[in-house]
Formats: sequence, C-alpha cells, structure tokens
Amino acid sequence: MNKRWAVRENADEGLVSKLAAELNIDTVLSSLLVHRGISNFEEAKYFFRPDQRHLHDPFLMRDMEEAIVRIETAIAAGEKIMIYGDYDVDGTTAVATVYSFFSKQYKKMEYYIPDRYKEGYGISTQGIDYAAQHGFSLIIALDCGIKSIDKIDYANTLGIDFIICDHHLPGAELPAAVAILDPKRADCEYPYKELSGAGIGFKLIQAYAEKNGIQFEAVAQYLDLVCISIACDIVHITGENRVLAHYGLQKINTDPCIGVKTLMEVAGRKGPYTISDVVFLIGPRINAAGRIDDAKHAVELLLACDDNVAKAKGLMINSRNSERKEHDLSITDEALGMIDNDEVLIGKKSTVVYNEYWHKGVIGIVASRLTEKYYRPTIVLTKSNGHVAGSARSVLGYDLYEALCECKDLLIQFGGHKYAAGLTMHPENVEAFKDRFEEVVSATITPQQLIQQIQIDAELRLSQIEPKFFRILNQFAPFGPENMAPVFISKNVYVSGNAALVGATHIKMAVMQEGSAAFDCIAFNHGEYLPQLKPGVPFDICYNIEENVWREKRTIQLNIKGIRSPTQPSPEGRA
Repeated sequence: MNKRWAVRENADEGLVSKLAAELNIDTVLSSLLVHRGISNFEEAKYFFRPDQRHLHDPFLMRDMEEAIVRIETAIAAGEKIMIYGDYDVDGTTAVATVYSFFSKQYKKMEYYIPDRYKEGYGISTQGIDYAAQHGFSLIIALDCGIKSIDKIDYANTLGIDFIICDHHLPGAELPAAVAILDPKRADCEYPYKELSGAGIGFKLIQAYAEKNGIQFEAVAQYLDLVCISIACDIVHITGENRVLAHYGLQKINTDPCIGVKTLMEVAGRKGPYTISDVVFLIGPRINAAGRIDDAKHAVELLLACDDNVAKAKGLMINSRNSERKEHDLSITDEALGMIDNDEVLIGKKSTVVYNEYWHKGVIGIVASRLTEKYYRPTIVLTKSNGHVAGSARSVLGYDLYEALCECKDLLIQFGGHKYAAGLTMHPENVEAFKDRFEEVVSATITPQQLIQQIQIDAELRLSQIEPKFFRILNQFAPFGPENMAPVFISKNVYVSGNAALVGATHIKMAVMQEGSAAFDCIAFNHGEYLPQLKPGVPFDICYNIEENVWREKRTIQLNIKGIRSPTQPSPEGRA
C-alpha cells in the first residue's frame, strides 16, 4: 500500500537551540520536546522525571466530596454496595481496582459485569434489577453511565443510588446520580481531562484514602491495573496519565499483582514490558474473556490472591484468547475474500460487509484489520438478538461518528467517537445502509485521507544515534497517544552486507549512511522491497529506534516503517 510520508513542521529554531543548550542535548531531541509543548528546563524535568507528587488533588474533581460522603454513609449504615463496570479492559481493570480496595475496608460488597451479548454496553436494566433483588442500595458505576439517563431514573424509582465514574463525553443532560465523576463535564475544573475509566476509579479510592487516613501505598498497589487500562483504552499518555503509566509499568515489571503476573506468564513473554507489550499481550487476553465467554473471569483473575487459582483462571482465559484468534482470522479471511472478489466493493471509498453468522465478539478486531488492508472507513456487521450489530473503524482525519449521524434514520442506535463506533439496525435496512454510508463517505472524505500516512518527527543522520542520544530518547517513554515513539527519516542509506527475508514478509538487514556505523534493522511486512535493497544502492527509510534483546545481548535496532527510492516521486508533505 502506498503511504504518504508526512514530516512535522519545523519547531521554532531559536527555542530548539535554547532548550538544547539548557539540557545539553542534541537539537533533534530538543525539537521533539518543543513539539510536545516543552520550552524550558523545569518543564523538561517534569516530563523526564514523572513523580507521584505530580498527581492532582482528587477533590478538585466535581462531585468527589459528594461521592466520598455517600460511600462513607453507606459503610456506616451497613448498606450493600455494588461495583459495576463495563466488560472491556478498562471496565474490568476499573472494577478490580475499586472492588479490591474497598473490600479491604468493608465486606458488604459485590461486583457486577454486564453480559456483552444479553445486556450490551453500559448500565443495563438487568443489572439494576439484580441490585434491587439482592438488596443493594448504592451502585458505583465505572467506565460507563454518563449517558444512562433513563437507567439512572429507573434505579432511583427502586431506591438505588448511583455514583458514576466515567471518562466519556457527556451529553447535554446529565443523569440524576448522587455524584458524577467525569473530568469532561463542562462544569468540572479538574486539571487533567484524559483519564481512563480505571483512572477515574483510582482517583475515587485516592480521595477516600486521603480523607480516611489510609496511606498512599494502599492505593498505589493498583497502578499496574490502571496502567493496563491507560494502555488498552488508547487514552493520551500525557500529564497525569503519564505519571500513572510510568509507575504502573514499574509495578508490572517489578511487583505485579498475581493476576497480571499470571497473564504475563501465559503470554510467554518475559519483561520488561512496554506500553505496546501491554496493549498486544495483556489486553487481548483480558478482552477475550468477555468476547468469547464472560468478562467476570477476567475480574476474578485480577482479584486472585492464590497462585494456583490464578494459574487455572489464566490458562482458561488464554484458551479463550486462542478461540478469539481463530474466530478473528477466519472471519477476516472470509471478509477479505468478499471484498477481493467483488469489483464494485473493491472500488468503493467505504467498506461495509455483513454475514449473520460471524461472531459478534470479534467484529471490531476484524474491522480494524480490514481498515489496515484497504485504508478506508469500514463497518463489519453480524446478526445479534434479532438485530444486525456492527463495529466501525475510521482512517486518520475522517469523522466516522458524523458519517453515521447522516445515516441515523436507518439505525436503531449508534454510539462512539471519531475513529470507532458501534451500531445496530433492523436486518431489512442493511442494503439501504450500505448505499447511504457509501454516499456519505464519498461526498465527505478527501483523497488525502484515503492514503495511509506515516507521521515523521524529524530527519536524522545515522551518525547522530549515539549512546547518549538513545539513552535520552528512551526517557521519552512511556509512549502512546499524544506521546508516540518518534519516527525519524534518514535519506540515502544503503545496505551493509545483504538484506534477507525473515518469515514470509519481513526483511532483516543492516544499513549504513556516509560517516556512520551499520545499524541492524527489521522491516515488518516490507518483503516486496527486497529486490531493490542491494549493496551500494541508496534509498530512504523512516523508522523508530528501539533496543533489541537477544540472548541477553542488547543492541540498538531500527524498526523500519517505510522504504522508498530517493528518486521516486515523493508523497512527502508537511504535517
């Protein structure tokens, strides 16, 4: 697939030079800092040295005082408290965090995870009915609830109070809960707006601990779970999230809870774990519990206090993840076949595919895979409870949610955001929806948005990659949204020795540039470029700089993101 190489606009040269001098670092590194909004020594120190003292006062969050008072009242009166959370990684880690903390203070508690297929996303009538039938008078909802106006009204008629801990954007009206913790509320002045659902739960237990004289260490022990939620819910790794992720990764790599340790073991990957490792190795296993079976299994694992219990639960969840992979691969292959064998569909600017027998739990993953392959707004549909359910994914810069708004008369419901959404419709509307969605996308998407973009941070000469440079670059981690691992471009490099195919589609090689040493490289899924990678023939590369560990030997490796001839017409632009 042709990809556009988009190089960032140059940062202010005077500021870059000033910061480089203050920090005694390469100007390329200082330009990366300036692009991250850092302009002086103190801001750089704050960035490079995350500290628990940088965490904000939880009582700055609107309704935090009301939430804590209601919990204290419930505990003093012996009320039954339910911890309610969504079935994805963020929801299950949030439930495990909050339930584990409060169950050490109070025993009349249970947790509840809705069934993905019977109850759907968010707060359900079934969950409220269960609470009423079993005598719960307070529900703490995590990672959901901000738009559950009718459900909260229903709970109020049954004498059940709600504390909502959510991080999604509220609607025009807020639910009638006793407390709503959501930094995205228009009337909330909390300094950081991008916490995950488990992050909001963490602030709740931090506030309770502060008010009740409980040491911070009793709260910090859950940072491994909070870090997993931050990584897997793809929230910004900036500000407070960066501090939480930093300490959470430390805990994952030194002293994880039994459940997380078990997930690392069944994943078959030894540490140290990065945010990327959490996303691709831990997250899918937690998610698989809810996609294939019941997300309560994931919470049970994360709460486990016994190694044998955790191992049995971990092996079961790993087995569910294997099942998920089988469904994922078979459905992806089938969907690819549907597109490749349909000249009309292959020529469209959107993809909508439907099979009533596909497993609902993996259609989001399949939609992501199809988007990677064809790079256009994509929706995968299947039958569920008499309706057609869909999962949608978009491409950089295109607002999928707005496109679905133009199709809302054909939908029962839909929700999500710019790049990902879920939807349901009546089966008889599928064909009309396909046509309408294609019309909307064709009228609103730009040709540039249909070309995958590689965002390049700076041009770099290979000779600049010295130990000090690499050591400082590593301190930019943990990487994630709004603080992605920098991508560099180096021009007129050439192969040192020979390039070789590894597996079916990957290239292993070493490259040099005039005046530089040779650097080992891995280029995943770039096998088509092998014929042009000959000694002495120059080409351009864009890449991340990584540490490769093999048999306890550590070396610098370039992870190639793109290869091009220096003479080929360049789709390169400024971003």
